Amino acid sequence: MSDHIDNDEEEFAESTLIQAIENQIESDNPPAAKATFNKLTLVGYERDDILEMMAHVLAVEIDGILEDDRPFNTEWYEKALRALPVLPPEVKPEHE
Repeated sequence: MSDHIDNDEEEFAESTLIQAIENQIESDNPPAAKATFNKLTLVGYERDDILEMMAHVLAVEIDGILEDDRPFNTEWYEKALRALPVLPPEVKPEHE
C-alpha cells in the first residue's frame, strides 16, 4: 500500500515541477527556460522529454535549497538549463 502512496506523491511532485517549468517558459522568466525549450525543440526533442529534463534541473536546485537552507540559485539554475540535454548531477557543489 505504501508503494502506491509513494508513486502518487512522485507523480504529484513531477506534475507540479512540470507545471512550474511551463509557467517559466510562458512568462519567459527566467529567460533561460524559454531559450532552453526552444533549443531542445529545434534539435528534435519531444515536448514531454524536454519538460522532464527541465523539471529534473529544477528538482536538483530545490533539493539544494532544502539541504543547504539557502535561497534559490538563479545563476546555477540557468547555467544547468542551458547545459541540457546534459543533466546536472543529483548533488551539486555548494559554490562553483
